[in-house]
Amino acid sequence: MERNQKTVRMQIIICLLIILVQASTENDSNFKMCGTWRHGNASRTLKYDLKTGCENIAISASESTLSIQGSITAKCTQSSSINLESNPLQNQSQFCVFWEPLLDLLIVQVNGKKHTLCRPNGLQEMCCTHLSPEHQEAAALYGIANGSIHGDILTNDVMGNYTFRGHTIDCKKKLCDEASTKPSGANMIEEAVMKSNTTGQVNLLCAQSRVIEMNDGFTGLNFTLPGPRTAAANRTPSVYLPSCLKSMSRRKTKVVCTYFKNKALFQGGSSDAVLLDDIVGLSVENETIKNLPEPVKIRFRHSTLPLNHSRRCVSWDTKEDIEVTWRYDGCTTVDINERETECHCNHLTYFAILVQVEQKATVRHLKALTFITAVGCALSLVSCLVLFYWLCKRRGKKTQISLVHRGLVVAIFLLCLFFILTGTLANVGNEIVCKITGSLLHYALLCTLCWMAMEVFHTFLLIRKVFNSTLPTWIFYLGGFGLPVLLVGILLSVGDIYGERNIVPSDDVNNPYHMCWMLKNDKSLLAHYIINVGLLAVVVSSGAVMLFVVVREIRNRPDWKKIHVAFLSIWGLTCLFGTTWGLGFLDFGPLSEAILFLFCIINSLQGFFLMLRYYALDRMKNDDRSFSDRSSSGSSKQQMLQTHEKS
Repeated sequence: MERNQKTVRMQIIICLLIILVQASTENDSNFKMCGTWRHGNASRTLKYDLKTGCENIAISASESTLSIQGSITAKCTQSSSINLESNPLQNQSQFCVFWEPLLDLLIVQVNGKKHTLCRPNGLQEMCCTHLSPEHQEAAALYGIANGSIHGDILTNDVMGNYTFRGHTIDCKKKLCDEASTKPSGANMIEEAVMKSNTTGQVNLLCAQSRVIEMNDGFTGLNFTLPGPRTAAANRTPSVYLPSCLKSMSRRKTKVVCTYFKNKALFQGGSSDAVLLDDIVGLSVENETIKNLPEPVKIRFRHSTLPLNHSRRCVSWDTKEDIEVTWRYDGCTTVDINERETECHCNHLTYFAILVQVEQKATVRHLKALTFITAVGCALSLVSCLVLFYWLCKRRGKKTQISLVHRGLVVAIFLLCLFFILTGTLANVGNEIVCKITGSLLHYALLCTLCWMAMEVFHTFLLIRKVFNSTLPTWIFYLGGFGLPVLLVGILLSVGDIYGERNIVPSDDVNNPYHMCWMLKNDKSLLAHYIINVGLLAVVVSSGAVMLFVVVREIRNRPDWKKIHVAFLSIWGLTCLFGTTWGLGFLDFGPLSEAILFLFCIINSLQGFFLMLRYYALDRMKNDDRSFSDRSSSGSSKQQMLQTHEKS
């Protein structure tokens, strides 16, 4: 038991000191020397020779060797060399030497890769600090250029050697003095007093820890971390340790679990996100734990967050990042409820919850827009069925005019149908079903756009020819239904295009809308912009041009003097040509919300508007039998446009 307590003491001292060092960027006791190592193109070596004492440290460089040697450590005695990664085309490397006397920690970083020469040895009685420049030796070609200490340039010249002299201080006293002057919670470390008991727990004024011994036959353990006296028992985090943590090569494995109640010393990284108060550290002595087959689970308990705030599990790996760097890698976030969040992580280090106000990739009024679109699609669905039946019954023989109209009606029907189904099927949780539904929804959208293009193309033929088009029927089917099959088939063969897509509302980021659609990755985005946006741009632009041409051709007809006839003609052709879909390109600026609502309302009701158009035109024809007689004086083109418009 005494050995356990000593182990825990050491772990917590190291943890606290690492945090203290990161928080104290203004502290001049630590040492950071950086520079540009100019070397040859051959293989390179990092050589070091470190001894205990407090005299000096020499940092030198030659054509092939970067050397660190001297006597500044409290307990670390190391002498060896490391082969560095070399590039024949590279003749200089960036490097930094980090020295933290409170930890007896020395790290050398070369071209971004860290090499720990002296590992932490806990709180030292006396340590060597305040390293000051003592001697420099110039070099001709190979050496250290742009040498600096804490970012302050010593010289831009190439130097072969830098020597720094150290000064001995009382580390414990310095730790207490610095802790007592820190704001916002850092004074909890003052005096670094530890209190141990016989239960394997060690309590500090800012942290509580527990050691878990895993013996042979360990099957997993779920427990609540010890908390401070002022904290409620139901607010402290709980941890689940899986059985795979137990090393098969050891008879006994110890896990140190530390709970920090204050986040002040862990701040770092993105400024638009904040940590919740609780920090949990997990480690196995003398082992690095990564890629666990079963994750470690840490459940955090916190206050209810605003609906526009998201929560994500993050971790800080002190072996990878010297400074505080919270990363999402290796952890998944499970929202238990509004007051509990569970982190499933495949490694051991420090864990926390990062809270961020969601501003990107969110949709305002998503619930209202979804409801409006669903109602509009349902109404269009019924309207398309009625209109399709009416078109089939009205035409005694099949013509190209009725063919194009029926093709557009079928496409809109499929689009509305799959849009209504996509939200329901996405919640089923079957990946294959969602992938198929997403591809069918995309196919229906492309069919709708293609048949709108067919409407534009057929109108062009009517304007340019006095007689009916003699194009074979299969060309229209190929363009309306065949081309979308080809495009969707190509995307399916590429893979990783369709699946479950989450649309995040800005007012409740924790409850996204699930739908089966194109995924949000690079391949899907590229396909979206090339196929969807590209085809939409072609349809909208050609439809707008054709609408202008048609209006110019028929504006002199006597019927156009009636406002309701002119409006009905323009609005009907606008729906046929897909011009209303151009509102999607105007979703920016101060009117973006209004345009987004208009886009959803008008386009979801497109099938309903088409039915109203044909019903109104048919009723006008029945009410005024002389309509065709009055227009007989016009050109045959106008007569054919009239027939196209009323069909």
